[in-house]
Amino acid sequence: MSTETLEQAIVKEPAEPLLSKRRKKFITDPLNDDNPITIQVLGICSALAVTVKMEPTLVMSIAVLFVIVFSNLIISLMRDIIPGRVRIIVQLAIVATLVTLVSEVLKAYLFDMYKVLGAFVGLIITNCIVMGRLEAFAMANKAYDSVLDGLGSGFGYAWIILTVAFFRELFGSGTVFDVPVYATLSEWTGGLVNIQTNGLMVDSIGAFMVLGILIWVQRTQNGYVEH
Repeated sequence: MSTETLEQAIVKEPAEPLLSKRRKKFITDPLNDDNPITIQVLGICSALAVTVKMEPTLVMSIAVLFVIVFSNLIISLMRDIIPGRVRIIVQLAIVATLVTLVSEVLKAYLFDMYKVLGAFVGLIITNCIVMGRLEAFAMANKAYDSVLDGLGSGFGYAWIILTVAFFRELFGSGTVFDVPVYATLSEWTGGLVNIQTNGLMVDSIGAFMVLGILIWVQRTQNGYVEH
């Protein structure tokens, strides 16, 4: 083998930066252009069910973010040894394990929140966002990229349901994180500003309305058209 051939053989391509343009899109696309809720219309059930108040919505967001990031990581690391015929069973087992872990932590340290979210945390197992990212991305990509993809999808899910919860709690209960906004405004203005709460917002109909408006605004802003 000639010297020139040896030099060519040992030349390595430079490593891709940790936050290259391609990798940044794993995080930024789900926030807007490819949002799992407003564009892909996934995870709608929890977006409607847990968004009456900001606090349980924040806890639910963190739970889903944890499950989707670590399930993506584990499946990506195991993807070469998972038989194709049982891959869905393996994915479900890993997601169920992580969801059980989240549920037990809530039960141990945030029991009041566990009583509010108990059933909905269990339903993360059936969340289409989690299973969709495992099947569509983690099964075909490296661990680091899968973690970034999980972070992007988790944050994309979180900001939408937190926005829905903000408007539902404010208009429905007159509070934000249980801080009495309407009562404080009334007190500051000596009773001149006396805003009434809207009971519709604490019902699932209020969630549909707020989420529908969010979908309309976001799709109008980014030009997305359903085909």
